[in-house]
Amino acid sequence: MVDDDILAAKPITLSEYEALIRLSGGDARALLNLLELVVDFLSDGNNGPILIDDSAVIKSAQTRTVLYDKDGEQHYDIISAFIKSIRGSDPNAATYYLARMIAGGEDPKFIARRLVILASEDIGNANPTAMVMASACFQSVSFIGMPESRIILSQMVSYLAASPKSNASYIAINQAQATVAKTGDLPVPLHLRNAPSKLMKQEGYGQNYQYAHDYDENFVDQEFMPDQLKGLKLYDPGHNAREDELRIRLRALWKSKYGY
Repeated sequence: MVDDDILAAKPITLSEYEALIRLSGGDARALLNLLELVVDFLSDGNNGPILIDDSAVIKSAQTRTVLYDKDGEQHYDIISAFIKSIRGSDPNAATYYLARMIAGGEDPKFIARRLVILASEDIGNANPTAMVMASACFQSVSFIGMPESRIILSQMVSYLAASPKSNASYIAINQAQATVAKTGDLPVPLHLRNAPSKLMKQEGYGQNYQYAHDYDENFVDQEFMPDQLKGLKLYDPGHNAREDELRIRLRALWKSKYGY
């Protein structure tokens, strides 16, 4: 936004308007935003009158594009700083970088998609509601569009930044995939296998499986891992209020088996 003092102190002359109309696509709000951008650009280091012509409009618009090239290094630097600010629980810096992306013309759905990913990767079970809200944010941004979507994005950014953080689920799937890559297709325990045929039943498929809901607290101690991976812990709850509750429950159920 252009400082009101600039508008009050400097005479502004609009000599040509074709570029303004063309670059704004005929949208009044876009035209005003572009006009503010041009005035801000021409005011930098200039204390005299401001003359706005087509060349000045094009030059200022191109300069802003160069500052935030969606295919260049600056784009990746800004989105990196944005994500790391939310991960680092700084809603102020995160909102600043959100504003930088909006000013650079970033697709709001791209921003919203990154927030959905972050809600799972960096917050996870520390605040499961974050994923629900991030998904709702993406849906809202998709059918509302700009400029109103900036408000929805800002709400989501501040919420995610202020939320407790955990990457336990992210680490768990990474370790699980590494285990699969190392150990290959280990046989599933017989009692967990499906037994659609008589022969399979005779082979022991599905035998001795204990249906958890038939037991107190809907739990019974039985083995689910392949024999070679018994006792392998992949999910280690983070140290936060929500996941501390999960750790306590898992420890009560599995005792010392997984080291919870």
